[in-house]
Amino acid sequence: MMRKAIFPKAVLASALLAISVGVGCGGTHDPAAEAPPAAQVQHEQDGVFEVADPQQYPLTTATEHDAVPQLAVTGVVNPDITRTVPVVTLASGRVVDIRARIGDTVKKGQLLLRIRSDDISQGYDAYRKAVADELLAHKQLERTQLLYEHGALAQQDLEAAQDAEDDAKTSLDTSTEHLRLLGNDPDHPAGIVDILSPISGVITDQEVVSGSTIQSYSANPFTISDLSSVWLVCDVYENDISSLVIGQQADIRLNAYPGRLLKGRVSNIGAILDPTIRTAKVRIEVPNLGEIMRLGMFATAIFHGMKAETHAVVPGSAVLHLHDREWVYVPGTDREFRRVEITPGDTLSNDMQEVIEGIKPGQRVVTNALDLQNAIDNE
Repeated sequence: MMRKAIFPKAVLASALLAISVGVGCGGTHDPAAEAPPAAQVQHEQDGVFEVADPQQYPLTTATEHDAVPQLAVTGVVNPDITRTVPVVTLASGRVVDIRARIGDTVKKGQLLLRIRSDDISQGYDAYRKAVADELLAHKQLERTQLLYEHGALAQQDLEAAQDAEDDAKTSLDTSTEHLRLLGNDPDHPAGIVDILSPISGVITDQEVVSGSTIQSYSANPFTISDLSSVWLVCDVYENDISSLVIGQQADIRLNAYPGRLLKGRVSNIGAILDPTIRTAKVRIEVPNLGEIMRLGMFATAIFHGMKAETHAVVPGSAVLHLHDREWVYVPGTDREFRRVEITPGDTLSNDMQEVIEGIKPGQRVVTNALDLQNAIDNE
């Protein structure tokens, strides 16, 4: 009968110890065994994280910074419609000559285009008839007055002749004014109408080309804008509208001339919000010195608040950009850190970051938020 071998526990322990010593004395070296233990992070809810060694993440205290609040919005340069004048012609006809084009700078009274119009012929026909009728009525009045003075006619005959003369004069004045409105001189009849610029400015719209036809009271052939003062129309979010008032000053910077600072004044705050992006149109009147502001340019308007506000300031390394938001880590109880969303302000000197909302001056935050975030991601 075979017996089972029984090893005392002491012997077994000695054997295991010898094996482990033999392995340790071999030529294999494990660097990981000598490295410090990795930071242990336990994830919790509501952005709170617990670490094994909080001393690895030094803290800093947020300082104070006094600054006037600012609101920066973008906008597009538009013409001032109070300085925009359409070129109007009452004569219908065909364009035979164009002397200006869209984008040209013109002076008041400058010739823009010429039109051959049949309306002029009809106007002269009515004018010549009015002249003849007035001359006849005047002669009849003179004869009637002479006969009345000799007692050959009654008072009512003289009054009737005078009334006919007045009507003839009214018709002549009307036909004369009609020719002038059509753009022609009654003393120098011509079938060509010259269209002149009503103001000095820039042609911002053109509706005709050479050979096209024009109908009276239809689309205007040109639109001229005085660009010595323009409008900057900006989109302001619903939450920021309360910080603006009519007459408030704004600093204007053009994308095309970032080094030039212009001044503007709020003249209108839109009463209707865009239902899609929840913004209102804000109109800023800007003197266009040197006319460097061209229609359609993009610009940035900066509004300054009336009262200075105190904000927190932390090192730039304390701010973490994550999920398109900005965060800082603040210490909690024992070994916990809590991730807090902030609203950053301006970047200050020495790589300091202004914080408008989220933390207050005197509050402690992790100096290097990225180190802590990397430890969290590696768990």
